[in-house]
Amino acid sequence: MSTDPIERLMRGLYSVALYLLAPITVYHLIWRGLRQPSYFLRWQERYAFYAERPEPPTLWLHAVSVGEVNAAVPLVNALRRTRPDLRLLVTTITPTGSERVQSLWGKSVSHVYLPYDLPGAVGRFLANYRPHAALIMETELWPNLLFGCRDHGIPAVILNARLSERSLRGYRVLAPLVARALRTVRTVAAQSHADGERFVRLGARAEQVVEVGNLKFDVTVPENLAEFAAQCRRHAGARPVWIAASTHEDEEMAVIAIHRRLRAIFPDLLLLWAPRHPERFRMVADTARTAGWQVSTRSRTQWPQPDDAVFVIDTLGELMSFYACADVAFVGGSLQAIGGHNLLEPAATGTAIVTGPHLHNFVEIAQRLQDAGAVRVVDDAEAVREALEELLADPQARERMAAAGRALVETGRGALARTMALLQPLLPPAP
Repeated sequence: MSTDPIERLMRGLYSVALYLLAPITVYHLIWRGLRQPSYFLRWQERYAFYAERPEPPTLWLHAVSVGEVNAAVPLVNALRRTRPDLRLLVTTITPTGSERVQSLWGKSVSHVYLPYDLPGAVGRFLANYRPHAALIMETELWPNLLFGCRDHGIPAVILNARLSERSLRGYRVLAPLVARALRTVRTVAAQSHADGERFVRLGARAEQVVEVGNLKFDVTVPENLAEFAAQCRRHAGARPVWIAASTHEDEEMAVIAIHRRLRAIFPDLLLLWAPRHPERFRMVADTARTAGWQVSTRSRTQWPQPDDAVFVIDTLGELMSFYACADVAFVGGSLQAIGGHNLLEPAATGTAIVTGPHLHNFVEIAQRLQDAGAVRVVDDAEAVREALEELLADPQARERMAAAGRALVETGRGALARTMALLQPLLPPAP
């Protein structure tokens, strides 16, 4: 336990504030549960009450939601392959993250929700699972969690670490406390030089930060991708296809308007639509039907039908495969200030990409793809429609973008090997 009186004071004030706000967490779970019923389940894990205590050694990886879980896939698979003796615990915060963990690895890894950052809950979590090391993905900087790892003698590393200027500003109120918590971390494995510099500005020591690259470049393309795409095309028929991926609620009417105008030019155009959040699956399908189109869904018909105007991908874990079924992809979270979503998955599958301007979560990746000619970044929904129209009419331009995207992904690989080398000293000796 730290003897720093300033740290103790700041931690105390922070923790008192969290305990006073704790009742709000119940209302939050209820509110989210009304939209996504899985939030009503497994509340005991969110406060770190467990029925079982697993045997060590446990290696713990935290990935807040689906995007972070997907980024961790190459790492988890490599750890399972090279160290099958280790029990892997993967925590998430969202039910969609939990579902993604279970769909990827089933019971071969353990999963619980990360508890709220209350000192008692953090202490119970760490005492129950006794992890040998804590691997925290991207930008999960919870002060009590990081201090708790130090106090329990658990080395913590932040992997695939990214910190946007916007996130850096968001930590201003807690900056003195977060800076001290950050300095307890063994290593910050930054995605880029710019990310590393921002972690130093937040409070990390320069010698803690190592630039290793982005694990998302080590994305694994599904082995049956070509067969999957061919089967989709056989069911849908020979016609142009675009995909609206990871869209948010405020982008949905823009997608409807874009598709309506595009079908005036390409009457048999098919839209593959993958909303970001599962609670929007049914609403998106209903909205498309209200627009006057024939709509099918992945859960009901498996594949788009020849007369469908819209096919809703209402399953998790299949987006990358469906990218390969489209001529061009619009990646959502970019027409509003969400910050964008993973652009490397459509690039890896060889799909031309269009995105809106809000890309603060993927500034470096977006810039590299743009410099390579693999993505068109445009200003608004009308510009998205124009870019889609141009690309649907120009197969040569699409192919140039696709080739550029695939090449960039290949040259960007290597973060996995560097990350594995970084972790080796932290792992217990193999039996």
